Amino acid sequence: MGSETLVHVLLVSFPGQGHINPLLRLGKRLAAKGLLVSFSTTQYKGKDMQEANDITDKAIPIGDGFLQFEFFEDGWAHDDPKRKKFSDYLLQLELVGKQTISRIIKKYGDDNQPVSCIINNPFIPWVCDVANEHGIPSAMLWVQSCAVFTAYYHYLHKLVPFPSDTEPHMDFKNLSIPFCILMDTFEELEHKIIDYMSKFFLIKTVGPLFKNPQAPNTMIRGDCFKADHDCIEWLNSKPQASVVYISFGSTVYLPQEQIDEIAYGILSSQVSFLWVLKPPLRDLGLKLHVLPDGFGEKTKDRGKVVQWSPQEEVLAHPSVAAFLIPLWLEFVTNAKFLVDVYCVGIGLGHSHAENILITRDEVHKCLLKATVGPKAVELKQNALKWKMEAEAAVAEDGSSEQNLQAFVQDIRNRTTAVYIKSTTERVSNIEI
Repeated sequence: MGSETLVHVLLVSFPGQGHINPLLRLGKRLAAKGLLVSFSTTQYKGKDMQEANDITDKAIPIGDGFLQFEFFEDGWAHDDPKRKKFSDYLLQLELVGKQTISRIIKKYGDDNQPVSCIINNPFIPWVCDVANEHGIPSAMLWVQSCAVFTAYYHYLHKLVPFPSDTEPHMDFKNLSIPFCILMDTFEELEHKIIDYMSKFFLIKTVGPLFKNPQAPNTMIRGDCFKADHDCIEWLNSKPQASVVYISFGSTVYLPQEQIDEIAYGILSSQVSFLWVLKPPLRDLGLKLHVLPDGFGEKTKDRGKVVQWSPQEEVLAHPSVAAFLIPLWLEFVTNAKFLVDVYCVGIGLGHSHAENILITRDEVHKCLLKATVGPKAVELKQNALKWKMEAEAAVAEDGSSEQNLQAFVQDIRNRTTAVYIKSTTERVSNIEI
């Protein structure tokens, strides 16, 4: 079956790697179920994706469907200093994006590939407006936890008191437009919270999206940096559950003083480590981090520092024992649940926003606690339990797989309904 005969879904992503990758994973899942999926984000990020992942603009077969890319210009030069101010860029992206996405929708309609559903992520809520204007049903992919979603919802509607100086960087004004909120979580992980929020929204949990038994084509990624795949070979040489993986994502920039403390904590703890120390985003004009003198020489037998890694393979590798993440934005809430509810983590320091230095002694102590001794054994046992729950959720009869299948069927039903309505209107206008 050619791509021109398939039900067509348009995915529109905010141009940030933490937004692109989950939406792209969803796109691969949908394509595997027999849909034509067009993935769209800005040309600025699209170019990085193409260079880092050898992505083409052709329709790529995945399972019973196809995935293709549709990048668009955001109207600003790559080196425009206005990009440094996030609020200004959001306004620019909305101004240009509304017109561009409308043109893309019209183009597909003219090419006999009409869009049946549009899915976006929360930093670009105006996409829902565009879908509504074209009479196309829309859904939103929520990539944070349902617990974080609940906190934002209650803050917005003033349902519970919040500190007056707390302002979540999220716009919920358009959440009434999507017919469905897709969540990159699974029911067994957040059962009570999901049940509660389902009173207000149609929520379908479809995660964890990085586990995709139906579409194993992991080479199609949204990473905007070229990954160092040598680190996998390096991990292969290490004993099982012996390596600490350190990565603060594509956006967080730690002070140089904090990098120093982490490095000295690593040195004194003697743990093996894989550290992703990427260059800062080029838009921000920040300095490159440097490691202490002699750090590389002292750790050459037990450590590896790279600019970027294939994170999914790293986290799945049997040699990795623990993952050091930043306490930033929703990760603060995530950490609370990881430590106190799911019992798979150890708290280290404070929120990134508090600007409190985590000392090398704290780093040393927590690294050892997470990798050796009875606490490490307890954490691993709990993590394995949740791993099994996650794998069950995306298995053929699992909760997330059933939810995703129901969502796909809903799109097909809506497409059929629109087609029947359109055909009926044409027939009624025929003069006899």
